[in-house]
Amino acid sequence: MSTDDELVRLANGVVWPGFLGIDVPEWLERELRSGLAGVVYFAQNLHGDVAALSERIHAISPCALIGIDEEGGSVTRLETATGSTVPGAAQLGAVGDLEATRATGAEIARRCGVLGIDVVLGPVADVNTDPRNPVIGTRAFGAETALVAEHTAAAVRGIQEAGLAACVKHYPGHGDTHTDSHHDLPRLELTAEQIAAAHLPPFQAAVDAGVRAVMTAHICVEEWGEEPATLNPVVLGGLRASGFDGVIITDALDMAAIRETVGIGGGAVRALAAGADLLCIGNPTNPGPAMAEDQDERDFHAARDAIVDALRDGTLSRARVEEAAARVAALAAALTRPAPDAAPAPSYDAEDIVRRAITVRGARRSIADGPTPVIDARRSSSLAVDSAASHVANELAAGGDVVRLDAEDPSSADTAAAAAGSWTRAGVLLLDRLDGSAQSALAAAVRESAPETIVVNTGLPVGDVPGAMVLDLRGANLIGARIARRMLVGA
Repeated sequence: MSTDDELVRLANGVVWPGFLGIDVPEWLERELRSGLAGVVYFAQNLHGDVAALSERIHAISPCALIGIDEEGGSVTRLETATGSTVPGAAQLGAVGDLEATRATGAEIARRCGVLGIDVVLGPVADVNTDPRNPVIGTRAFGAETALVAEHTAAAVRGIQEAGLAACVKHYPGHGDTHTDSHHDLPRLELTAEQIAAAHLPPFQAAVDAGVRAVMTAHICVEEWGEEPATLNPVVLGGLRASGFDGVIITDALDMAAIRETVGIGGGAVRALAAGADLLCIGNPTNPGPAMAEDQDERDFHAARDAIVDALRDGTLSRARVEEAAARVAALAAALTRPAPDAAPAPSYDAEDIVRRAITVRGARRSIADGPTPVIDARRSSSLAVDSAASHVANELAAGGDVVRLDAEDPSSADTAAAAAGSWTRAGVLLLDRLDGSAQSALAAAVRESAPETIVVNTGLPVGDVPGAMVLDLRGANLIGARIARRMLVGA
């Protein structure tokens, strides 16, 4: 007979919540002392002394795993306020230098490790075969399976050489969707054979490289049934069959694909039953204005208490949860962090890598040094990607005026054309989707009003703006914006 305390400790060993604030809240300290697997950092946790926060967590529970989404490029938590200063996956894929990818993985791991972080939730192993993809895009190394596979393996080696765990994502591949699973449940219109050929090889390459963790995707494939991959024993069984014996981590259970279907609690129980080992609960700030003051604790209890109830009534096998908890504990025991004063590799040059990734289309022209007017018509940031953060526009403007527009607004093209028509010097139009979208129409209107306008594209290099010089950055990172600015003024 199991006591409730035993069941709570067992359930805690497979739960990985986020939390609010820059210190350890009382509820979190209590659960860490009761065997909680660890925590995931989000931007709201990183405004203070992060190393001290990590030290505090590890003092409470030495085996606690601290994870973070730190991909470089358009996705950063450590540099949310300023923009990432390391290359993103699309930039690395464009350069095609596997040593640069390995070294970037090592640098990301170094930056995380010196702050006491244990798990890098990356690299992205998705093959971005649908250019409309709203949630992957430049987070992927590319649209070619072989290229993504070799860069995924290189990034895994770089991260894990530093002593941390890499977690490739999002199995079995989130690259052929045009729905964001943060808001809905995507369905892949592919056969299992097509997925095996185009989307699984990067994950196999990661397994062969010794990756310690794999994150699931909240996506459905008709051939595998109605359950999303995170809750699907067929899909997770396939991952085990590939030779992977590390930790299977769920994508966040607070995403709409799970929360709005089976709920956080139901998702937690079903994911464990399907073969997942560690349940990422998600970012408690995601509800936005609807967030409760104790949202972090509420979401945690929704998952943990559901697991305890399922263990108590036999709905969930105790042996299955013990197996999952053992894998998580083994991962924690295997990690080593770099020294707090670990320096970057002397040969690592992030700026050189990003410079090689940026390409120019159309007739080259430059702008005068000094303040530059900028129209920023990129898509809004999503819960996963801060793609419209102001650092890119501000860096390009160098003190000039920045006008922010929503290209989907029917009046935006006229507004943009009027703004560009008032410029007294050549300006910049900042976009991130040129494949026949509303941004393309807006670009045409701006070009007609101000023909000298230069287009800077932080998205994928697809589509065109006839007659314009287009600078393809392949990511919305600060380092790319700085290089673009220098290129625009001819430096």
